[in-house]
Amino acid sequence: MSVKPPFTDLEINTQDAGFYEGYSLPIALISKVSMVLLVLWALVFPAGAGAMLSSVNSTLLLSFNTFYILSVGLFAFFLIIIALIPSTGSRVLGTPGQKPEFTNFSWFSMMFGAGLGVGLMTFATAEPLGLWGSNPVVVEGDVAGNTPEALKSAFRYTFLHYGFHAWAIYVVTGLSLAYYAYTRGMPLTIRSALTPLIGRFANGFFGHIIDVLGVVATILGVSVTIGFGVSQLVDGVYSITGAAWMMDTTGETPVATKTGLIAALVVIMGMSIVSAVSGVGRGVKYLSNLNLVLSVILLLTFVIFGSFLFAMTTYATALIDYLISFVSLSFNAYSPLSQEAFAAAAPASVQALPADALSTVYAGATNPWGSLSGFTGGLEGAAAALPAADLEAAYDTGDQGRLFGWQAGWTTFYWAWWIAFSPFVGLFLARISKGRTVREFVLGAVIAPALVCFAWMTILGGTAIDLEINGAADGVIIGASNSAKLFVTLENMLSGGFLQGIIIMCVVLIMTFLVTSADSGILVMNTIMSGGAEETGVKHRIIWGVILTLVIGTLLLAGGGGLSALQNAMIIGALPFTMVMVAMVLSLIKALFNDGRREKAGVAVDSPEGQPAE
Repeated sequence: MSVKPPFTDLEINTQDAGFYEGYSLPIALISKVSMVLLVLWALVFPAGAGAMLSSVNSTLLLSFNTFYILSVGLFAFFLIIIALIPSTGSRVLGTPGQKPEFTNFSWFSMMFGAGLGVGLMTFATAEPLGLWGSNPVVVEGDVAGNTPEALKSAFRYTFLHYGFHAWAIYVVTGLSLAYYAYTRGMPLTIRSALTPLIGRFANGFFGHIIDVLGVVATILGVSVTIGFGVSQLVDGVYSITGAAWMMDTTGETPVATKTGLIAALVVIMGMSIVSAVSGVGRGVKYLSNLNLVLSVILLLTFVIFGSFLFAMTTYATALIDYLISFVSLSFNAYSPLSQEAFAAAAPASVQALPADALSTVYAGATNPWGSLSGFTGGLEGAAAALPAADLEAAYDTGDQGRLFGWQAGWTTFYWAWWIAFSPFVGLFLARISKGRTVREFVLGAVIAPALVCFAWMTILGGTAIDLEINGAADGVIIGASNSAKLFVTLENMLSGGFLQGIIIMCVVLIMTFLVTSADSGILVMNTIMSGGAEETGVKHRIIWGVILTLVIGTLLLAGGGGLSALQNAMIIGALPFTMVMVAMVLSLIKALFNDGRREKAGVAVDSPEGQPAE
């Protein structure tokens, strides 16, 4: 059978004149209408919207938690395999002989800044501390949370959430976009990555929907990132100023008020829109350099004044443990435990309970954030009167349900967040990786950034844990909200004017990370809607900046306020794009295999002759 050229005749029609000049009208309108409807729904029915998003999210997780986990495991192993195979690993993302546009240092700096930032600021201390108290090993009762024995498993899952798997998500999207854009000369947009599977269908409505899914995922991913960032920004400003209107201190853990969140959001998004209007050249470059300098100062502060020796020892042992557990971490998906299955396996005394009491026992035994003592102490009436041995057996029966709830609340949330963020980061990675080989791309964009993330997490998070282990913090870091843990850790390390100076620096760093994330997200959305154009109209950047602000603001207020509605919306929105990413992997396998055959047969890969598909 003859070897045909690949399909490269991708046409994304854009408007020649008018308000949407240079944009694909279907992509722009579908994306805009869907987001406006989401805003109106959350604005008019905030409580109902929050409850509905929570319900839909819970339902989807029951069916698709395993799909999320296995998909990300597939992404990681797929990239390892194609990097190791000589014929695919050596393939250049560009024309034969093309050299990289950026030096290795510049390439890595831009890549790391795009992939992380706000996430590291919020979770560098919160992630290890949270997992120190709750991870699958703790949930199963093998070790007690917040003890030295739980340290190894805490960092095993910290490395999972910020390691090779997380960066593999970005690189699957980035590598797919770069391969078709620079090897085949196709538009730098999502639908290009599926042309080996769908061929000419990419030119029609089906192609528009694929790009819309990329826009929606980007909006929701950026929204959650900014949501976490503004919450931490409020904590930082409050710690400096003590402004009571910014923080609700009536509860056990102080949390940002709605007024504080919205005020911080308006300031950040206003700065982002101004940056988008004035151009990204000098402004974004200046902010990126400032980010890097301030990040190094923060890291050095922890190295000098924190628990550096403890952190480095933890780094080495945790990395070995992570690598040993890599396969099981990649594919170990937990299934939900129904009340019927729980009752069937529980002791006879539990099965004999009235329906409402049985439901209470089931809910407590499958609660991933509860301990055995908390479970037994929270029971009342007939359930509380059961023998201690039967209650302990009932708690053990709920292991599977607790593990599922933990994984859905931690790992699946992270995978959805990275997947929703991947059109943004992936497109940026593709732009800066022209001329790199597939192997360079995988090693440089998966392995190297992950190792830096591990160091950041162990130095900052390890210091916070060490302060708790040696009793210096006396539980105050653990008791703080996720967005405040960084500042509380600093308060237990430093004092006086130096402490205030570092906190002010952190607030500035958070602001610059937020502005660059929002501005870049707006630009990427416009790139997708314009069929891959790198330069887009200023007025549309403003409009999408306003829409993004409204999406974040209304979802922050939905369901009584907080980040839960944003998180639920993101997990829901990331699901269809996860399916797109699985299709990207299948497409790239097909493209790499067939392009190898074409090279042997002397058929041009970037031939302008259109074919139905691969």
